[in-house]
Amino acid sequence: MSLDKVLAISGKPGLYELLVQTRTGFIAESLADGKKSTVGLKNNVSLLSEISIYTHEGEVKLFDVFKNIATKENHGEAISHKVNNPELVAYFKEVLPDYDEERVYVSDIKKVINWYNILQKRGMIENTFLETEEVKTEEN
Repeated sequence: MSLDKVLAISGKPGLYELLVQTRTGFIAESLADGKKSTVGLKNNVSLLSEISIYTHEGEVKLFDVFKNIATKENHGEAISHKVNNPELVAYFKEVLPDYDEERVYVSDIKKVINWYNILQKRGMIENTFLETEEVKTEEN
């Protein structure tokens, strides 16, 4: 599965894989428990590939933040998104030192770390970044 088809749906916890688009929305499968659900067009849905994090210099794609976490953790699991707020902020500062503290809230940091851990447990982080590195190597 490609990370390009991973969704965050407002009002629903976790991440979802886009399976099929329909006339009235789409069908998505939860990455946590594999349950399929129909999502209407009224739901606020974000592709992870389209999400960015504010920095003082501009915006950084979420996948670049995931790559920084993967590098820091040697493609392993990150800290829990349930640790105390100062610990989360300190961790995120290590991963993305230039993030804009006024526009990136602790709730956003919790989501990023939780999403990373969900994808990492499914083996999607390592596979995605290894594929990306292989493509770059072949291009050179």
